[in-house]
Amino acid sequence: MSDGLDALRAELTRAAQSLGAPARTEPVLERPRDPSFGDWATNLAMVLAKPLGRKPRDLAQEIVASIDRQAAGIASAEIAGPGFINFRLDAARVAQGIAALVAAGEGYGRTTSGAGRPVVVEFVSANPTGPLHVGHGRQAALGDAISSLLEWTGWKVSREFYYNDSGVQIENLARSTLARVREMRGEPLEIPEGGYHGEYIKDIAEDFLKKHAALAEQLSTEQTLIVGDIFTMTGAGTAARELAVEMLRKEQDADLQAFGVKFDTYYLESSLYTDGRVDRTVAALIASGRTYEKDGALFLRTTDYGDDQDRVMRKSAAKGGTYTYFVPDVAYHVTKWERGFTRAINVQGSDHHSTVTRVRAGLQALGIGIPEGYPEYVLHQMVTVMMGGEEVKISKRAGSYVTVRDLIEWVGRDAVRYFFLMRKGDSQLSFDVDLARSQSEENPVYYIQMAHARLSGIFRVGGIDPASVDPAAADLSVLADEGAARFPEPRRRRGGSARAAPRGDLSPRHREQDPPLVPQGARAQRTRADHARPSGAGARCAARAAEWTVVARHHGA
Repeated sequence: MSDGLDALRAELTRAAQSLGAPARTEPVLERPRDPSFGDWATNLAMVLAKPLGRKPRDLAQEIVASIDRQAAGIASAEIAGPGFINFRLDAARVAQGIAALVAAGEGYGRTTSGAGRPVVVEFVSANPTGPLHVGHGRQAALGDAISSLLEWTGWKVSREFYYNDSGVQIENLARSTLARVREMRGEPLEIPEGGYHGEYIKDIAEDFLKKHAALAEQLSTEQTLIVGDIFTMTGAGTAARELAVEMLRKEQDADLQAFGVKFDTYYLESSLYTDGRVDRTVAALIASGRTYEKDGALFLRTTDYGDDQDRVMRKSAAKGGTYTYFVPDVAYHVTKWERGFTRAINVQGSDHHSTVTRVRAGLQALGIGIPEGYPEYVLHQMVTVMMGGEEVKISKRAGSYVTVRDLIEWVGRDAVRYFFLMRKGDSQLSFDVDLARSQSEENPVYYIQMAHARLSGIFRVGGIDPASVDPAAADLSVLADEGAARFPEPRRRRGGSARAAPRGDLSPRHREQDPPLVPQGARAQRTRADHARPSGAGARCAARAAEWTVVARHHGA
């Protein structure tokens, strides 16, 4: 399909330039919400109307009149709304491309554009303070899909997990563990403010009692480990911290294994302090002349790099004199650059939005050759889990949130991955457990599995070995209908509001997309031999389909 779109884009560019458009004109194409309006639509006339001094609809008519339909591979072009152009592809021409698709097999779409260049993709990077929640799950699915896309296009990808194993949250984890230890010894439970309440803390406390019985005896006198403003990381505190981090890293590794995600590198935040990288980074920033002191605190002039105000790097002595969270992040990204990753991509939650400017500002202030825009960020919105029409907020395992493992146990790994990927990362996601469980056409995962089952059934009943089919000898003329022109997208559900063309801002690729819907009509029957619940080849087809959705959106298709 990319060849067909390239031809359409190229012809649109040629037609627009013949009417006076700039040489660097890049038409944007997107799918109309309602397929009855066509296969693709563009707002090119609206984008060019002002610079060319034309009315959008008049310019759209001129563009349509200038297009060579055969070169563009289209059957028709229609003007809609204030100046959108809707296209219908030449179905026979699209069908011809299917032979190449089948012949390429598993290698379809693979390119060498990355030329083996290294890229590090950092994702999940959760604090080791509990099991992975559903937000981490969405991030894992996105990061893994982006990594797969980069590998498919010739990049040498390193998947990296950054463990935030330092700071206040880790101290609260140790305090919470010791509070549970004291409870098991018959004392009242006193979870500290900002502490952790999940059942998994009890498991850590039980292990602590087995391994550190002598230290547990001292807890009644070590009140500062449980309450107060200062947490002395000695004795029982140090042991609790190390044990809790170790156990929860294993817990998170198990979550990732269940989710089918593997990492090449694990990087510990604590190592940035132990090897002096944080202190060296701060010293280099001071030497750059981009810092100043005010009220006892050390500031970085981030306003020099587009921030709305300068940011504190080191708190005043009265506030503990510790570094703020973005300082080790700057030091960490210096290691990526020094490790040879001239391209770095971070997949993070939208709550990290403020981090983007600060980290980039710190890297620029160092003046070590790191380019602007390093690293690249992909920010995603959080996930709401719905069951029985109500939001689910509590997990027995985690206490205050639903975990990735909960979702996997409820609906299956591949269904979870598909649902996490079927909408753009920057859009809110409501994960409907009942829908993901349902065996109906309304469930997109089930529908993909059903399609796989029907295809398997055709080969089985016909006694045909799929490997024996020669795509070059196939009669593809039977596919010359509008369904072939929209391949490989599933057809959308009939009904709902119709609109003649895309709307919103003039960059449709950044506008929120609908999740794929499915057609109405008679349900296909399936056999147990062809299709199983969210697992097996049919389920893997669903997960792969979602990953290719990410691929298509990455290319603006």
